[in-house]
Amino acid sequence: MERKTTPVNKVKKTASSREDRLKAALKANMGRRKAQARARATTDAPDTTEADKNKGQD
Repeated sequence: MERKTTPVNKVKKTASSREDRLKAALKANMGRRKAQARARATTDAPDTTEADKNKGQD
């Protein structure tokens, strides 16, 4: 009974294509996370104009 083996080139190609897909997914994920962090930073920042208005009324 003979064993069928995959050629070494095909294994390397599959591994590198998997790495490329993982790199692309990681890059997209990091982009989304950074965009979410920027959005949170702008919405969580206190409105300084309101604080300045209230300071003069005391």
